[in-house]
Amino acid sequence: MIRKTVATALVGLSGVLGWSATAYPSRVNPKQPALTQWEEQLRRMPAHISEFSPVAEPMALPRCGDVRPPEALVTPDPLLQLEDENLRVRVSFIVGSDGRVHSPFILDSGGAREDQVVLRAIRRWRYRPALCNGVPTDSEARVQFGIR
Repeated sequence: MIRKTVATALVGLSGVLGWSATAYPSRVNPKQPALTQWEEQLRRMPAHISEFSPVAEPMALPRCGDVRPPEALVTPDPLLQLEDENLRVRVSFIVGSDGRVHSPFILDSGGAREDQVVLRAIRRWRYRPALCNGVPTDSEARVQFGIR
């Protein structure tokens, strides 16, 4: 009796599982580009600092009585091969409260290859973070590279 009940339950369960596992064709809109096409379009779009809207000022600014700027610990220079002696690469970035470089952004480009070399080097830099009343805090830094 128990075997018959278990067998009936298993047959019924397999029917439910078989029905739920049935594949139905998904509806695809052929007029809508695939995700990779969207990604390609976004990658080709130029991004420049002037295209971003300014950030509204915060309502309350933290008060720092005792401010100490970040101190560079490890900052190896990037190996640039600038052909024009007047060419400069300027970068803005955040020195995080962990002492690492976050969000490096090219302000003045020296060319695609040079920009990548600079960004790769800057991401390896380490700092003693800025302090606000003795508490580590994020701070902004800007650096310019060129031929000396």
